[in-house]
Amino acid sequence: MNCSKGEINTIRTNINKEENENMSMNYETLLVTKESGITTIAFNRPEKRNAMSPQLHGEMFDLLTELRYDKETRVVVLTGAGENFCAGQDLKQYSLEMESQPQRVRDEVREKVRRWRNEMLRTLPQPVIARITGWCLGGALTVTAGCDIAIASEEALFGLPEVNFGHFPAGETTAVLTEHLQPKHGLYYALTGKMMSAKDAERIGLISKAVPRAELDKEVAELAKCLAEKSPMALKAVKEAWYYSWYSPPDVAFEISNLISPRTIHEHGGRPGLEQFVQKKLRPVSGVMNLQKE
Repeated sequence: MNCSKGEINTIRTNINKEENENMSMNYETLLVTKESGITTIAFNRPEKRNAMSPQLHGEMFDLLTELRYDKETRVVVLTGAGENFCAGQDLKQYSLEMESQPQRVRDEVREKVRRWRNEMLRTLPQPVIARITGWCLGGALTVTAGCDIAIASEEALFGLPEVNFGHFPAGETTAVLTEHLQPKHGLYYALTGKMMSAKDAERIGLISKAVPRAELDKEVAELAKCLAEKSPMALKAVKEAWYYSWYSPPDVAFEISNLISPRTIHEHGGRPGLEQFVQKKLRPVSGVMNLQKE
């Protein structure tokens, strides 16, 4: 059976609509919405200040795996339902009740935790923005570090309270934060258990920017729209080059960059941005490369 172009577009629209509905329906601890290429994920345990349970970790692992291959998603925004971003691990479900589970179950959950909170966020081809309000504690700081950009309300509070419970920032929390924070900054909060203001989080480089609560949604929406207008291949290349350079010696980072560059040119079918610049159709600081064939 041959279908017209209009019928094919209708089929694609219906498939995308069904996928969006399924993506929203399949998760109990997450709220997922998609609009204009921007997928918003909200931790959905507001009664627990969005503390992370084993179920939430499993659902987030599955969702991020889906989004990696979702061509409709250009940008991901990660936030929390209600007044808080995330209060860290659910100490009852994750720390106490998990101890009664078989070792294999505990290992599987902890591996998913380790991977999604930092590695999977960093390696998504789409840029990820953290939108932070209220509490952002403990392991939630690794989520913040894993996101490419983090915008917080000035009233948000950050902290590593583990020492107050006779413990320390365990799992990958210490390992991740030592990559992002200077010792005198990180150790101050890890040793004292004191809360950190959003302005201090901005000052020490944990987040990108702190803004008044009334301006937060506008700031995040404008940023997400800005990113959604960019070439997905270019955004992927920026993330890869940046993180590989961060984790590699300078000479290795240079070689990796030289591998990413020709691949990106090939994916674009040449250098359309430079061609548009030469033709005076684009100025680097005042426009975005047109990806549509003219």
